[in-house]
Amino acid sequence: MENGRDSFPFPYKPYGIQEQFMKALYGALDQGKVGIFESPTGTGKSLSLICGALSWLTDYEEKRRQEAAALLQEEEASLSTSAAPSSTTSLSSAEPDWITDFVQKKAERDLVSKFKEEELKRKKREERLEMIRNNVHLKYASKRKSCEDDEAFKLLQLSKEEETETPGDQEDEELIVAEYESDDEWKSKSRFFGGEDEDDEELVEEHVTKIYYCSRTHSQLAQFVHEVQKSPFSKSISLVPLGSRQNLCVNEEVRRLGSIQRINDRCMEMQKNKNEKQHHEDGAKRKRGPAKSVCPYNKAVALQQMRDEVLGTVQDIEQLLKLGKESQACPYYSTRLAVPPAQLVVLPYQMVLHEATRRAAGVQLKGQVVIIDEAHNLSDTLSCIHSAELNGAQLCRAQSQLTQYADRYKSRLKAKNLMYIKQILFVIEGLIRALGGKVGQNPQSQTTQAGTELYTINNFLFKAQIDNINLFKLQRYIEKSMISRKLGGFVEKYSGSGVTLHVQNSSNKENRRTEGLSRYLQALKTNSTSTIVPTTDQQGAAETDKVLSASPMMQVEGFFLALTNSNTDGRVVLQKQATLSESSVKFLLLNPAVHFAQVLKDCRAVIITGGTMQPVSDFKQELLFSAGVKEERIAEFSCGHVIPPENILPLVLSAGPSGQELDFTFQKRDSPRMMDETGRILSNICNVVPGGVVCFFPSYEYSRRIISHWEASGVLDRFGSKKKIFQEPKKANQVEQVLGEFSRCIQRCVVESSGGVTGAILFSVVGGKMSEGINFSDDLGRCVVMVGMPYPNIKSPELQEKMTYLDTHLLHSHGRSPGQALVENLCMKAVNQSIGRAIRHRGDYSSIVLCDRRYARPATLSKLPAWIRNRTSTHSSFGSAFASMRKFFLEKKHKQE
Repeated sequence: MENGRDSFPFPYKPYGIQEQFMKALYGALDQGKVGIFESPTGTGKSLSLICGALSWLTDYEEKRRQEAAALLQEEEASLSTSAAPSSTTSLSSAEPDWITDFVQKKAERDLVSKFKEEELKRKKREERLEMIRNNVHLKYASKRKSCEDDEAFKLLQLSKEEETETPGDQEDEELIVAEYESDDEWKSKSRFFGGEDEDDEELVEEHVTKIYYCSRTHSQLAQFVHEVQKSPFSKSISLVPLGSRQNLCVNEEVRRLGSIQRINDRCMEMQKNKNEKQHHEDGAKRKRGPAKSVCPYNKAVALQQMRDEVLGTVQDIEQLLKLGKESQACPYYSTRLAVPPAQLVVLPYQMVLHEATRRAAGVQLKGQVVIIDEAHNLSDTLSCIHSAELNGAQLCRAQSQLTQYADRYKSRLKAKNLMYIKQILFVIEGLIRALGGKVGQNPQSQTTQAGTELYTINNFLFKAQIDNINLFKLQRYIEKSMISRKLGGFVEKYSGSGVTLHVQNSSNKENRRTEGLSRYLQALKTNSTSTIVPTTDQQGAAETDKVLSASPMMQVEGFFLALTNSNTDGRVVLQKQATLSESSVKFLLLNPAVHFAQVLKDCRAVIITGGTMQPVSDFKQELLFSAGVKEERIAEFSCGHVIPPENILPLVLSAGPSGQELDFTFQKRDSPRMMDETGRILSNICNVVPGGVVCFFPSYEYSRRIISHWEASGVLDRFGSKKKIFQEPKKANQVEQVLGEFSRCIQRCVVESSGGVTGAILFSVVGGKMSEGINFSDDLGRCVVMVGMPYPNIKSPELQEKMTYLDTHLLHSHGRSPGQALVENLCMKAVNQSIGRAIRHRGDYSSIVLCDRRYARPATLSKLPAWIRNRTSTHSSFGSAFASMRKFFLEKKHKQE
């Protein structure tokens, strides 16, 4: 069948829009398109994605198998029927015919051998998976694993004891940067294992055709895996979930370190110790000193067995952690080993969209399929992933720590290492000066003149007087020497024994007017620029240290990486606050298409999907056309909702009950009249809406001001007579608690149905903790109210620069500039995400109230999702809107009775 399918495996009879979705998805994948798929939340989008994409994958694999088998048969027939080689020599040729025939036949035989080898590999892989699925395990492998684990645990205990007993400078060997060659292109032979291993051939496999599914959060990924488990493909598909070490580590000693940075460092250190141990066992001499601990979960046989179990059964990350603990194998490395033969890989955005992370995770996109879910903020996500920020406190801490490190080990470091460390210090000091600070002084006590400055990368390098440094070589040195990790280990080991995490005084005597090159040459001649090792610590600074990262060099490294990744598409923002510690230097990526282009180029097909992708035209312009994608390669699909049209009532209110025009522009929204009118609207809504009301404000500050005004005027008490009042919490860890209480209150009111309190009202903020990823289904969200339009801060230097960039590089359309379109799109994307929280399934019903006359503009209405836009009515007076709302809920009440 060409480019399509008539039916798809599905756990139940699919909705019509789900069938349409799957057919469109199948066609886009088959034709290698870049697809933009919009399917409202509650329409079964995940299952449609799974069944449509995996149907294509199984068909594609079967088609390739048939083609390979036919070609193999043809080649074998050609070999068997070819004429016997002639013994005569051609007069016109310099070579005998038998040599020509031999060369030709050898090429044919090699091709046949290649096909046979690929088919054999495929069969072996399928047999192994079938064996795992049938729960037939090799006993000898389990016994061998068990013995190795016992040995590893003993080694771990022994190494801990020896570490506590062996003091001295020899222990610092692991903290010293190894000898570095700047032109050294050597790469490790294996990401996972240091030397040759008897099991390496078994562990390394080529990548089969696969689908990479990525989303924003681990909870969304877990939900997707659960949908796969419920699908008809759960027993036949090889699925691998990927995550960070923080999510997948099962070694309690490492897990309790807490921060992702420290977990990564400790894991990599143990990995290095393992490689050294293998090297010493091969006959190399071992230096005297304490035994170094290795991870007992990182054993080749155990990893291989867990990899096979991961491929054999669909599991989420929680199930992987349990499996890892039971089988004494590391889920982090096992899942990476399982990527090549996997058919479906589930992973966070970062691992697909960021090249360095992609490489580290072993993700290869060439010829593969990528599905990006929840992609409504894809442009912002790309910008955030490739941006970096450093504050003054981090810079001063990095300068102080690196100076102390260089001073302590100057006699043991090679000359080239010292040169590079001095270069890093020179750049860090330049960044501190650019923020208006002084090197070697406590950043919390240094005052700077507040203001924001914006530079191109080249102009910033001149401003900081570091334009004479080759940042590319410096970045490569930082990466290859792993100095950030070494410095982190140094600070962790010696903090509290003379080495400080921050700066308290200054011994820096340099003339600030000296040119950059002169300063650098002078710095190279001196042994130390500013060695600061104070004898006492301040209590306040010590408390701050617990909050701030122990290794600020990691942040410095990230900033260097961002700075060397882009040029014309990047800007540097200097934000000077009251003190140096609060001031920051930020790299801003203006054109996210630069980094998305490689993904689009490498992949066979890319599917970008979300509950609402509006406005699609601007999305295509910013991310696809700018990345070099042609219009003919783009496929679009948008479907309505599964709910009946009469189950949704979207209203645009242009005026309140007293006739006050609703204009929540920045100039008018703070007026007492506007706040009072908003209170009257909500009071009326609370009187007719059963269950829960969710009210979104454009910002936290406005939410605070209007609620304070209502509290003072007694409006909140009027709300309280009908709805119990809840507010979005300030701390993220309190969200679940507030939602739980909100839900229980509504359920209690629905059951009791007394004449008093009829439910609850939740005050939330657009773009806050409640506006994405949380469902207000059924009675939790019978009405969603949007107060005003949540435009971004137009005075933000970053936004202004982005607007200028778009105006310069993109075409104007419909009488508006690309910069203006960006601001409108950011606003309406936020609105769409918030109002989409209410309708979650076919039987659900809800009202949506948009309070602002500006929503009535045709251009604004056009940016609403089609399933909402087609039912939206605009009201210039409150009376008609209130009457339609009363009628809507009365009809629903009668239907339920």
